Amino acid sequence: MDILNHPALRRALAERVRYYNELGIYDFYRRDRTIEPATSVAIEVESENAASPQPELREEMSPRKSAVAVTATDENILEIVTSKPEQGISDPVVALKLIREDLGDCTRCKLHQQGRKQIVFGVGNPRAELMFVGEGPGADEDAQGEPFVGRAGQLLNNMIKAMGLQRESVYIANVVKCRPPGNRTPERDECETCSPFLMRQIAVIKPKIIVALGAVAAKNLLAINAPMSELRGRFYDFMPAGARSTDPSWQGAKLAVTYHPAFLLRDPRQKGEAWKDLQMVMKYLGLKLPNQSV
Repeated sequence: MDILNHPALRRALAERVRYYNELGIYDFYRRDRTIEPATSVAIEVESENAASPQPELREEMSPRKSAVAVTATDENILEIVTSKPEQGISDPVVALKLIREDLGDCTRCKLHQQGRKQIVFGVGNPRAELMFVGEGPGADEDAQGEPFVGRAGQLLNNMIKAMGLQRESVYIANVVKCRPPGNRTPERDECETCSPFLMRQIAVIKPKIIVALGAVAAKNLLAINAPMSELRGRFYDFMPAGARSTDPSWQGAKLAVTYHPAFLLRDPRQKGEAWKDLQMVMKYLGLKLPNQSV
């Protein structure tokens, strides 16, 4: 049976691929059609479920692994389903706008039913060399529609200023774009549902360095098991999962981990450690190291 001439099978395949896209799975591998029937679909996904850790605690997150194989008689079917509206757009301003439009009035996870006022997409320079990623919006962010505008945001502004930069020159976003009720830690399924949009933002902005603010952001971006004490103090090679950059010369970003500003407000003794992390980032970017600290 030719899948191209069977609308029901085409729709079923498209829905299945779209489902895995929303889980953050974008790479599909074609099997030799001489081995498998043309209409067969083989999908294997391994996922260890674990609750998202509280910020800055030593709880570990299980790494996510996925292997997906899809067989169809026409590769264009998958290309249509998996292509994104920003692909092929070289202007990051336009590309980010398309991602925001694709996100829409998102109802993909339960956070849209738990009191959010609006989606907090991201803010800053769409061509930024430096990008900060937190875990999720708080009450002030939910009210204003912009990440890091409350007390933690004021401290982040001071951190950026101490680096000799302005807030407008960097890009700021979160792993999840809706406020979890009571400012609780985003749950794993919420992070996995929302993070593909963050990955697409990163692929469009093409930063030199990403700074993960806190354990939730670090562990969702890196998908590795480690406490904050081990995550900090080094760079990681980072390529956004499942997203494509329009610039073939961009080979990904360096990723550094530091404490979330909200944690620093609760434990100011750790500001000196956070400043060490920022100085490491500044050195990589070739910024002058001032005497000022956070």
